[in-house]
Amino acid sequence: MDDLSPFLPLSPAALHILLALSSEDRHGYGIMQEIARQSEGKYKPGPGTLYDNLQKLLNQSMLEEVERRHAGEDERRRYYRLTRFGRRVLAAEVERLENVVRAAKTNLRPATRRAV
Repeated sequence: MDDLSPFLPLSPAALHILLALSSEDRHGYGIMQEIARQSEGKYKPGPGTLYDNLQKLLNQSMLEEVERRHAGEDERRRYYRLTRFGRRVLAAEVERLENVVRAAKTNLRPATRRAV
């Protein structure tokens, strides 16, 4: 699938989840911690928002559940991984946001004075 436009723009929750998983597999609480770190504490999705969005991203094949257990870890803990498709969607969203920021910077530049 080359046209990623049906998946864009990503919601803030989906964007932050994909970003949190772009560097490594994480479980739900780990995703929440990474989102807080990346956003400097400015964005804190609650568990309902997180798990609703994880399910949606799983259904859209942007994420997959992976087996990753550590000794003594709760066996109910689920780990998530960004799929190749999810990485492509994230890259497309980053490019879209870069274009938005570029346009905003251009439009917000002070007007130059014209000689009369």
